Amino acid sequence: MSELLVDVITSLDGYASGEGWPGFWGLEGPEYLAWLGEQPEVTYLMGANTYRLMSGFAAGEVPSGQDGFRPEEEASVDELTRAPKVVFSASLEEPLTWANCTLVRGDAVEAVRALKSTGSGLLSTIGSLSLCRSLLRAGLVDRFRVGVFPVITGATGEERVYDGYPDVALEMTEQRTFDGRILLVEYRPRVLEHPPLGAPEGSTARA
Repeated sequence: MSELLVDVITSLDGYASGEGWPGFWGLEGPEYLAWLGEQPEVTYLMGANTYRLMSGFAAGEVPSGQDGFRPEEEASVDELTRAPKVVFSASLEEPLTWANCTLVRGDAVEAVRALKSTGSGLLSTIGSLSLCRSLLRAGLVDRFRVGVFPVITGATGEERVYDGYPDVALEMTEQRTFDGRILLVEYRPRVLEHPPLGAPEGSTARA
């Protein structure tokens, strides 16, 4: 049976990206990059928007505001190109142009449930915040990992990571710091039906 990892990187204030900021907010260091290169083989899960963005990078499209890719960005995109990827979308058309991609048009939660039960190895989300929320709500997530970068993007932050999440209890299983500035924390998540003191009056408990 496969394990499912939701893997996100955020600013300290919980944004997945920011207008005018490069990838990794420009703060990835040699320890962090070496750790990325040591990750086990993984099948990546993504939605249509993440596919369009990342496949564009793989085809040579440069992020807005940059003249070109930095070497570490090129290496990250190359690694993603080589890896198997499952894309959930009702709008994309086959054949997908990015190498090693499989398109799934059906319900993403049920498809991931089937992948977990019949496969082996690690499944990991990349980007795709709405997909992450759906998988967490469904109770399918085994590991929840957050890389926290030392910036606050209150003025320029985009894509708030945790909006729309259910209440979740997190049991920490790993923590470490890279390059003296990037904090990595990993948890075992448990979706709560209600807060510890009970559901607020007038609210509906969430499964």
